[in-house]
Amino acid sequence: MSNDPKNGNANAAPANPAARGPAGTQPAAPQPAPSNFLRGIIEHDLAAGKHANRTDQNGNPLPPVVTRFPPEPNGYLHIGHAKSICLNFGLARDFNGRCTMRFDDTNPTREEQEYVDTILDSVKWLGFDWTDAGGEHLYFASDYFDQMYAMAEYLITAGHAYVDSQSADDMARNRGNFGEPGKNSPFRDRPVAESLNLFHRMKAGEFKDGEHILRAKIDMASPNMNMRDPAIYRIRHAHHHRTGDKWCVYPMYDFAHPIEDAIEHVTHSICTLEFQDHRPFYDWVLEHLAEGGFFKKPLPHQYEFARLNLTYAITSKRKLLQLVEESIVDGWDDPRMPTIVGIRRRGYTPEAIQLFAERIGVTKTDSWIDMSTLEGALRDDLDEKAPRAIAVLRPLKLIIDNFPEGETVECSAPVHPHHPERGNRTFPISKELWIEQEDFMEVPSKGYFRLFPGNKVRLRYGYVVECVGADKDADGNIIAVHCTYFPDSKSGTEGSANYKVKGNIHWVSVPHALEAEVRLYDRLFTDAHPDAGGKDFKQALNPHSKEVITAYLEQGLSSAQPDEKFQFERHGYFVADRVDSKAGRPVFNRAVTLKDSWGK
Repeated sequence: MSNDPKNGNANAAPANPAARGPAGTQPAAPQPAPSNFLRGIIEHDLAAGKHANRTDQNGNPLPPVVTRFPPEPNGYLHIGHAKSICLNFGLARDFNGRCTMRFDDTNPTREEQEYVDTILDSVKWLGFDWTDAGGEHLYFASDYFDQMYAMAEYLITAGHAYVDSQSADDMARNRGNFGEPGKNSPFRDRPVAESLNLFHRMKAGEFKDGEHILRAKIDMASPNMNMRDPAIYRIRHAHHHRTGDKWCVYPMYDFAHPIEDAIEHVTHSICTLEFQDHRPFYDWVLEHLAEGGFFKKPLPHQYEFARLNLTYAITSKRKLLQLVEESIVDGWDDPRMPTIVGIRRRGYTPEAIQLFAERIGVTKTDSWIDMSTLEGALRDDLDEKAPRAIAVLRPLKLIIDNFPEGETVECSAPVHPHHPERGNRTFPISKELWIEQEDFMEVPSKGYFRLFPGNKVRLRYGYVVECVGADKDADGNIIAVHCTYFPDSKSGTEGSANYKVKGNIHWVSVPHALEAEVRLYDRLFTDAHPDAGGKDFKQALNPHSKEVITAYLEQGLSSAQPDEKFQFERHGYFVADRVDSKAGRPVFNRAVTLKDSWGK
């Protein structure tokens, strides 16, 4: 969002809040980043000069800290990926290093250009990029397929890999389990020349998928299942979104990952905890390829941190796809989805996501982060930024009986109550107004200070009025409330001090209000852990996660631009929908309420 020009003249301020543009303010001075174990590791490595004085293949100096963000382009990124983005790019930024943007596109059956495009857009939206003084650092695993194939050939010739011709069932059976060692494949001692020949024929397309596989020769009795001769290349006759039909053999992720890191000169390869047991193979691959002269030491090192587990959400790609395909949600960018495109459309800001990532920190222990922490970060970010506006979501007509017919009076309110330099907004008051239904009770409950017959309230930014009665339809439903106003009680005038009332209600003028579609979004699930323990997550769907209403808004909101955010006084923070808003006809999404109602 761009920052708005400052306007110190309240009388010259634009009448409508949308004319002020997105509610940007100058960012606060950078604060020291909170410490965590990864920062401690990097600081130690820098002090020791572990990765100092390195150069790339062209002799260009390399930064002493290089991280990477390596998604597979097989789906839309979600809030858990956002944490990883903030961590990897943030560490590189804070230590004057580099973070490469890399796509692990080693599985052609699941990957599409659509996902590449949305991932790049999401990273940029979060405020990061992959350029530095050395240029752009956007890479794909497929960039290295020729190199990876040559490295696999080396491992075969060095006796560290072999082509296995067992069936998938036999391989699984012979792998053993945590209490039983595996059994060597009958093809494990296949002659090097024979394995090499078969590997070449695999590449040439002579075999069907699954007919042969290339495995590392390590230890079938290892207590770490990932070291029991893991697969490093498989046959897959599928069209690749970048290399087309050039290849029909593809490297496994665990083989490709360390090679990519080494080629890109990564110093600190940061993964989530589920990859901790994969680290020994990561090191095995790099050590053996370094022995073959492919890489120089020091080699990249993998570090693990706890992934984000967020309550009232699911992040499984399979389950998110199910929500989309079964039309439970309105697509990947549905504002109830935890995808980055979804939370962006909901009204979240990059700054709020970064603040959230900072607050939850980085640990080695899995834990649950409550959704309220994410919502709180958005409130804290938008409280300072968002211009204020009035919206009536559940309208009830209020008629001021003694207000002159056909006349209007301009009322004024601050653009932002804590930033007077941003000026004022103006809007008219007239004889007929929209107020919230809950602001009138024919028979008031104890402690109710809003409208009821005989009671006085202040129309916020306007006059004091006294309720004199209400109209009902044939079924006894209240359809309009009547009041009288006191002309000398207008807010901002000397006479206003003569009126002491306890109630203060919001309103918009009926003939001037903007009628708009407003979507009230809430959490998608009612269960804090909707898919834990094998539960059917669809049983926990919140039937009230989306409500579409017709609301009446302050007239200036008619020029709100897509993605522009506001605080609707009393109701919460809202954003003009980036997809469905049209010129002069914005549609608003509720990003978050003013207070956490789920904690009660």
